[in-house]
Amino acid sequence: MDMMEFLRTRRTYRRFDQRPIAPEILTEAIDAARLASCGANRQTVRYILVQSTRAVSAVQPLVHWAAYLPPEQGVPKPDEQPTAFIAVLQDTRLPGCSDVDVGLALGSLTAAAWAHGVGSCIMGAIDRPALTELLALPEGLRLCYMVALGYPAHKSRVVNMQDGSVKYYLDENRDYCVPKRSMDEVLLKTL
Repeated sequence: MDMMEFLRTRRTYRRFDQRPIAPEILTEAIDAARLASCGANRQTVRYILVQSTRAVSAVQPLVHWAAYLPPEQGVPKPDEQPTAFIAVLQDTRLPGCSDVDVGLALGSLTAAAWAHGVGSCIMGAIDRPALTELLALPEGLRLCYMVALGYPAHKSRVVNMQDGSVKYYLDENRDYCVPKRSMDEVLLKTL
């Protein structure tokens, strides 16, 4: 697949097959995040890999799924839940922590996973205090995001935005439709 098709299909996934992800795929995704560009080469982003069945089950109730959808549509059922999570952290003991660096790392991480057919959902609506305790984060490590990972059990595609609504929705096959603004709207001018 060409790069643009890769980017069009690397959407958010929220329902997953229950096949485990090979550990080397998960560590490769973290390695891709490690190699991402970062401001002044500060390298302040850290990761915790959550892959045991017990740990994944403990994280699941502490993340919030698909705010635009009713829970019966947006929350994965027990047989659709992710098979791994990666906690993305900032080491605030180091100078130069940047949300831009976290974003670059997340993009690289999810792209590396998608290259192996592993879908992801970057989750910011999370119970940070409870997850900080569960993950036993020491002072100086701040939880930024949780990334849910697994082999998708549905499709997710970009659609043209209708009536200015950014709300994603499910089609008749329960596949995700992700509205995007048109190029005419985002590319203001060419000089």
